[in-house]
Amino acid sequence: MARGPMVAIAEILKGAYVGREVELRGWIYRTRTMGGKAFVVVRDDTGILQAAVSKDGVPAESFEAVERALIESAVVVRGTVVADKRAPGGYEIRAADVKIVHFAEKFPIQEDLSEEFLLDVRHLWIRSQRMTQIFRVRHTAFAAVHEYFRDQGFWEVHPPMITPAGSEGGSTLFEIEYFGRKAYLTQSWQLYAEALALSMSKVYYVGPSFRAEKSRTSRHLTEYWHAEMEQAWAGMEDVLKHAEGVISHACRRVAEERPDDVIALGRTPEFLKAVTPPFERLTYREAMDILTAKGVGIEWGKDLRTFEERALTEGRTKPIIVSHYPRVSQAFYKARDPTDPEVVLAFDVIAGDGVGEIVGGSERETDLATIEASLRAQGEDPKAYAWYLDLRRYGSVQHAGFGMGMERLIQWICKLEHIRDAVPFPRTPARFHP
Repeated sequence: MARGPMVAIAEILKGAYVGREVELRGWIYRTRTMGGKAFVVVRDDTGILQAAVSKDGVPAESFEAVERALIESAVVVRGTVVADKRAPGGYEIRAADVKIVHFAEKFPIQEDLSEEFLLDVRHLWIRSQRMTQIFRVRHTAFAAVHEYFRDQGFWEVHPPMITPAGSEGGSTLFEIEYFGRKAYLTQSWQLYAEALALSMSKVYYVGPSFRAEKSRTSRHLTEYWHAEMEQAWAGMEDVLKHAEGVISHACRRVAEERPDDVIALGRTPEFLKAVTPPFERLTYREAMDILTAKGVGIEWGKDLRTFEERALTEGRTKPIIVSHYPRVSQAFYKARDPTDPEVVLAFDVIAGDGVGEIVGGSERETDLATIEASLRAQGEDPKAYAWYLDLRRYGSVQHAGFGMGMERLIQWICKLEHIRDAVPFPRTPARFHP
């Protein structure tokens, strides 16, 4: 079969190839035969397009192959692009030749199958239009995060995935055996970020993190992607602006570059473009007052749970920021508020639609004795953090940072009911296969 210019479906759907001969490579999405014609909808990574195959317009063996081919068979189509309002997307290919590269067996995924079954065959379900739409949004969001931090003068750096101690508490650490010694999968780059910030001043990282949380909710994964930043000579207010900025930038990029996918997933580009700074800000105390007024009681020092986060974000289209959390429930490295020693200079960015916390961050404690006391109070041995404590002995300065859960950001942007659809192969307490 002679080769013409290979073209992506998305380019054809822009209307630039009408009247031209092209070659399309993909997989059969659906097909139907009527008399001497076959209508084959082909998918590639950019969309779906119909190919009209006439029995008298292609070689006999090609038409016979099309009649036999089941969905997900790999196919190469050569033909002329025409505008046709009846076709999906308004364009189709009038085929001059078709080659079935691989005849698929009967596809196991049909309509109305259970979520558990679709998770069992995740390696096949990711071919669905909905999943590929999410992955295209994910691609754009990740690119936007990199773009934002680089444009703001941050250096991309890379911490280790295997660590000698945790940053968020031992109960959620994945322990591994490391040549006869105990080690852990990283929960966050937090501690290493502080070291790197005292070297490179403004640093960021996008990569995996692991939490051994047994939470079986619609917003928890045991393996997820973190976008984290750390900045020297900066306080909580400085990094809060970056949290607003990077979320806004990601939303705008997705709205601009993936409007059709956004609409198909239940959002609108206009909704995302309106996610601009500043976000509404509340202190923890103010949040407690709002919750009390709504009849949602919360004990001082308790973390905000899904129920409380829903109550706080109800009716809001943009995320909100809750800051100044009680010190009693916070990690050892978070700086105390000099004007109120009961709270720390920490914050969360909380989104609606049941997604909850997207970003968690804080200004870091710089006093060595305070950190050592906090470690002991949390049942940790300061000796396990010896290298980290060195950062307070040699040239420590005010610094702050945050971590953003990329899957939660994507869950919110795409209006997904469950976070597992924000990643190709989700890892949860109940599942690590396929």
